[in-house]
Amino acid sequence: MAQYVLGVDLGTSAVKVSAVTPEGKIVAQESVDYDLQQPKPGYAEQNPEDWVYATTVSIVRLILNDHIGVDEIEGISYSGQMHGLVLLDENGKVLRPAMLWNDTRSTKQCEEIMAAMGQKFIDITHNRPLEGFTLPKLLWVKENEPEIFAKAKTMLLPKDYLRYRMTGKLAMDYSDATGTVMLDIEKADWSQEILDVFQIPAEMCPPLVESIEDTGNITPQYAEFSGLSTATKTFGGGADNACGAVGAGIDTPNKVLSSIGTSGVILKFEDDARTNYNGVLQFEDHAVPNSYYSMGVTLAAGFSLSWFKKTFGADEDFNDFVNSAADSTVGANGLLFAPYIVGERAPYADADVRGSFIGIDGIHKKSDFVRAVLEGITFSFEDIMEIYREKGAKFDTVVAIGGGAKSAMWQQIQADIFNTKVVSLKNEQGPGMGAAMLAAVGMGWFKNIHECTEKFVEYTNVFVPNPENVEKYKQLHQTYAKVYNQTKEITHELVNFRRENLG
Repeated sequence: MAQYVLGVDLGTSAVKVSAVTPEGKIVAQESVDYDLQQPKPGYAEQNPEDWVYATTVSIVRLILNDHIGVDEIEGISYSGQMHGLVLLDENGKVLRPAMLWNDTRSTKQCEEIMAAMGQKFIDITHNRPLEGFTLPKLLWVKENEPEIFAKAKTMLLPKDYLRYRMTGKLAMDYSDATGTVMLDIEKADWSQEILDVFQIPAEMCPPLVESIEDTGNITPQYAEFSGLSTATKTFGGGADNACGAVGAGIDTPNKVLSSIGTSGVILKFEDDARTNYNGVLQFEDHAVPNSYYSMGVTLAAGFSLSWFKKTFGADEDFNDFVNSAADSTVGANGLLFAPYIVGERAPYADADVRGSFIGIDGIHKKSDFVRAVLEGITFSFEDIMEIYREKGAKFDTVVAIGGGAKSAMWQQIQADIFNTKVVSLKNEQGPGMGAAMLAAVGMGWFKNIHECTEKFVEYTNVFVPNPENVEKYKQLHQTYAKVYNQTKEITHELVNFRRENLG
């Protein structure tokens, strides 16, 4: 009889469920979309029942359409969109739509958190309160919907609600719990001090579990609903960034993840809970037990490139457009691009800074601008890498995923700017593969995640730094590093002008 685990990737726009063998082969995948509600500017909400419905439909399709045997599905684990607030009443019923990671209505509550606790909050959580995190959302409900807060008995994150509906058991893994900014990282428990300051009942916080920990079997009710067997086990799972890191093999301190999507992420494995970047970088529990990861975000990484193409090369083939940068030179013939076109997160937490091209000359061609965009995005990542180096970090491998792994030229640019070997994944499957790996380890197929990584994760396309280019990029990055401080006042004035005159 075949053996499978299911990796559930619960994203913002869709769920994708993958059936994976003990050899790490994905034999079938099913996906179902769901809606995002934005009733007001800055609001982003979803109905948690949509997640349950979409996941169940995906599982039913795996069983009926892909002929995955019910008795062959031994375990399930989860990757979840981070930070989303789900509130349940005393009967386990959802009280309001879930407030998602990209809901930004809680600026006032972030300010209140810092006013009440200041540096102490950062010392406990190793993070600064941002609108994306869960605690500010919970305080927003407390202040603006007190009748709902009064009924709330349990707080969950998206994947944890989905697991609850499958098993009837409440739990939250450590990687997602740190993203609530209610966890004492060094004590590995909910922070009673934070709960007391903001008058949040401790009973609202669910039991904490490891990502590979058994979280109960499928209930008879959900088995009837989905077709699954009650013998199927579930496991804690993790936050999508943590699961993405597991799926990319980021399980030792020598590896760093470079992910270029709409936004961009540099994520590094950490092995010491005392590490504290003072909130400049996020610091989270990893899905790898007893370990952590830190990450810095560039808000407009891939978005900068897609914006530039849409504006100046809408009719061109995307690959041809990107590869035209090869007609330019290292340093784009003296042209720099700062990718702050929607503000910036790390290392500059500045929503009102804006991007710029610096050094425009009459000799420049479109290929120089394309090259400058690719280099500018990578320079913004190098800003984060330098924070790691200042902390004494030693890493020898950067795993590139997303858009930055789809262009050999861009991978070489990364290798030269980072002065580090860059590799890509032979079979990039993202957080869903990481979730499946957690289930595989939980089932005992492997003794730990490191052993699973050796079987499931395979690297390809190795790019090594070109020493001549490395020296040129070091010089250019020193110039790039001056751009933020020397343009922020100007761009702030322009943003304010637009607000005052254009609305």
